[in-house]
Amino acid sequence: MTSKKLESRRRFLTNTTIAAAGTALAATLNLGPVRSVHAQGDDVIKIALIGCGGRGKGAADDNLKACERTKIVAVADAFESSAKEAATLFNVAPEKTFWGLDAYKKAIDADVDMIITAAPPGFRPLHYKAAIEAGKHVFMEKPCCVDAPGYRMLVKANELADKKGLKVGVGLQRHHQKSYVNGIAQIHDGKLGDLILLQAYWNGSGIWWRKPGDGWSEMRKQINNWYHFVWLSGDNICEQHVHNLDVCNWAKNDHPIEANGMGGDQIRRIDNPDTQIFDHHFVEFTYRDGKKMYSQCRHARNCFERVDEHAFGTKGDSSMQADGDVKDANGVEFKFDNPFQQEHYALVEAIRNNLPYNEGHFGATSSMTAVLGRMATYSGKVIKWDDAVAKGKCEAPGLENYTWDTTPPVVADDKGVYPTATPGIYDPF
Repeated sequence: MTSKKLESRRRFLTNTTIAAAGTALAATLNLGPVRSVHAQGDDVIKIALIGCGGRGKGAADDNLKACERTKIVAVADAFESSAKEAATLFNVAPEKTFWGLDAYKKAIDADVDMIITAAPPGFRPLHYKAAIEAGKHVFMEKPCCVDAPGYRMLVKANELADKKGLKVGVGLQRHHQKSYVNGIAQIHDGKLGDLILLQAYWNGSGIWWRKPGDGWSEMRKQINNWYHFVWLSGDNICEQHVHNLDVCNWAKNDHPIEANGMGGDQIRRIDNPDTQIFDHHFVEFTYRDGKKMYSQCRHARNCFERVDEHAFGTKGDSSMQADGDVKDANGVEFKFDNPFQQEHYALVEAIRNNLPYNEGHFGATSSMTAVLGRMATYSGKVIKWDDAVAKGKCEAPGLENYTWDTTPPVVADDKGVYPTATPGIYDPF
């Protein structure tokens, strides 16, 4: 990458949280034992998969396809059937197959070097923090958090990861897609001039809804249908649209400082009776230089569909994608055209060669950008970044102590209807 591109990348990491401190710092601080895992690349990197749904199994499969000498040796999931299915798929021993809401702890302790965390997003900061404290490298699926307390937990865990020299990858795979890396590099090199306006879209037909099993507790029902509850998914603006918001932040080397927006749940309940999230959001984000990002996401059939981003500058406009063959966003040579595989390859290369590598910084910031947008659409008010980070409400108090018999943070009323936010009434703090 050119020096200008590298400097732009450094500036983004610095502006969002704290830039990667490198691995030398760990040797000068008394931080407890940290594996200098496979710096010479002689051994197998042992991985635990936490969250064995479709994305978790997909991430594990991408890792095995992209990387040499890696092995899934432990799996954990809230549901026994999901854990056992993944164990069969990856040939994991029964004694390394765990289930239950505390199964993540057992997987982290199962003599592994790296964690893939892909449980419902509401649990992600908790699982990430535990893995970093235990000295494990991490691949963390997106979104990285669903509320401000989760973001603050991520920031502290990222700092600890840097101090320990741990490597962190995040499932915002556009950072490892050639077209985006080239497109963003051109923006940073001034091809569009000064950026004036950004657009972000994730408009699609909708997502799954799962019928609960007979006799299930309310907690089990909600975790099985996690996308439909704010404390578990963060709403679709966090779970899906975070990809597009992340690209815009990447182009700006910054995050928005405020947001206002509108949204609602006009359509979703027709098909999905057990849900509390919106089916559409529109947000006007403002960056510190006063420039805007207009963001829209929607789940509705037979409507305008678009999933991408667009940048307008004083010299032209761009889809933020371009042809070329540069290194990926972390300076690693491209080995795969598939960005889902390239992101695992880049992470494992950093582990083997003991290189500074922490995507948790921009993962946390882009996830909080989505949370900021949701706070604006739910409340109907202008929400400042600093206020959101410092005072944003916790969606799942006491999360670390939840069991299948715990009453979830939200429950249905006597008509079986779950609460949704009402703009003008909802308090985001």
